[in-house]
Amino acid sequence: MKSRLILYVLGFSSAVVSLAQNLYVPLLPQLQQDLHTSMYLVNLSVSFFTIALAVMQVVFGPVIDAKGRRAVLLPGMALYALASLGCSLSGSISMLLLCRVLQGIGAATVPLVAATMIGDLFQDKERARSMATYQMILGLAPAVGPLIGGVIGSTAGYAGAFGFLTVMAALMLAAALVILPETKPAQDGGGTRFRPRSLLRIFRSRTGGAVLLLGFILYYMFYCFIVFLPDLLTHRYELDAKQIGSVFLMLMTFSFIGSKISGGIQAKLGSVKSILVTFSLALFSLLLFMLAAEYSLVGLLVSLAIVGFTAGLTMSVPPTLLAGEFVQERATAIGVYNFVRYLGMAAAPMVGSLLYPRGGSLLLFGAAALMMGLGILYAKRQLYAPVAGNPAAVSERS
Repeated sequence: MKSRLILYVLGFSSAVVSLAQNLYVPLLPQLQQDLHTSMYLVNLSVSFFTIALAVMQVVFGPVIDAKGRRAVLLPGMALYALASLGCSLSGSISMLLLCRVLQGIGAATVPLVAATMIGDLFQDKERARSMATYQMILGLAPAVGPLIGGVIGSTAGYAGAFGFLTVMAALMLAAALVILPETKPAQDGGGTRFRPRSLLRIFRSRTGGAVLLLGFILYYMFYCFIVFLPDLLTHRYELDAKQIGSVFLMLMTFSFIGSKISGGIQAKLGSVKSILVTFSLALFSLLLFMLAAEYSLVGLLVSLAIVGFTAGLTMSVPPTLLAGEFVQERATAIGVYNFVRYLGMAAAPMVGSLLYPRGGSLLLFGAAALMMGLGILYAKRQLYAPVAGNPAAVSERS
């Protein structure tokens, strides 16, 4: 019972900090007016948060392994709450940008510690189920964030939206202080000391290399949908903003359902087989979307629902594999994974902006499908390669 309560505190804490990515997106035009600034600088407030969030994953991972989970999490949550208050009180764009950077730094500790603590507390099949539950809770943020932000912002403006984040962060910090224990595994000879080669070992290991590549491709693919789907729905099917919002809600709902089911699949197949099976299903759904999206709205919606479902199936598998493989460097490994998946998110609009104008959705998603197919082949080769002196190594990991 205590472990499940810890899991829910970790999940909802991560969801609260994740809200900072998209809660105030519907308020950006209003923010531009209120702060008397340019849309470029307003958009930087989104980018600065994401950059800080991504970079600090690699910085905090080794610190968490060395100093413990609570020692990093609690100050990080406090910084996030204070920075959210600063955003709420900001009267200039420069103040807002500074607070957004600090908010991103504080936010970076929460999902990183959460996934690490789940790896500490749960074993084998229970770890897979718990990681899936965590991803399911985390998936609430992108689904409801813009809706909550729009409702609050319509009456209280951007100050009210960030004030809401401040209150929620303070509540989750209080819950973390009372409920979350220190879960860092005991070690002989003192704490873990960070060495640069630890990062290199994660990249070079068969599991690490496969998982990091697939994680990058998964989030690249998913963010191609987030960035370019509105244009397809607007110009091909003439949907308005409200209808497009409903389509995204459907996408996130099916992703939520997939995340819930993912734990049972991993418990039955093992994480190694699950990563290949779920990513193969994601590839199939992507190919189906390519065939259906340009020909009818019904086909687009059905295939998009399948994309969301299969993406949800995949999302908890990579961190589960890493948590089991890198026991003493668990936070470092998950931090590197988070950094790589954020790179995938960032790459989607940049690469997609080159592909989409030249070949539409077929070229955009065709390139993503090719990447995913090659990634699956590489992962299969890495994860099922025999280990010298231990032919049963794969079955032990799975």
